Amino acid sequence: MNSSWFSGKGYEIDFDDILLEIEKHIANDGGVFIGTDSMPRIDMCTFATAICLHGARDQSGGRYFYKRSIERNEGFSSLRYRIMCEVQRSIDIGIKIMSLNPDASVEIHIDIGSTAKSKTRGLKEALGGWALGAGFEYKIKPHAWASASVADKHTK
Repeated sequence: MNSSWFSGKGYEIDFDDILLEIEKHIANDGGVFIGTDSMPRIDMCTFATAICLHGARDQSGGRYFYKRSIERNEGFSSLRYRIMCEVQRSIDIGIKIMSLNPDASVEIHIDIGSTAKSKTRGLKEALGGWALGAGFEYKIKPHAWASASVADKHTK
């Protein structure tokens, strides 16, 4: 888990160092927002998970860290399966953060829509319930900026 994390500026960073940054951020009343997005291709699928730090007392704006992986497209052509994998990755990171910082405010951002045009709107109850059951608040589009904006940027 340590070798593939990067700062928003693109510098490689050890996951343990990210955890130290999160600890400082939380001590300053900041929130942690986690989101994952994916981009399927013919034989590969790119996943990006973002850990976003926002809302601290002494912070204007925010900062983030991300992890990107490219995997063989085995089942990822199924939208439902791919979205479930995105949520699982976000929850796994959230659990790691919460295990070290139990009082942290951690929110999972799920890259699904709620409009009639959205192919993923039928997953809201299941995926939102999964996040809640794991102990996290969650947001979906258009409020899921950690997945739909930050992580999405790194799937390209």
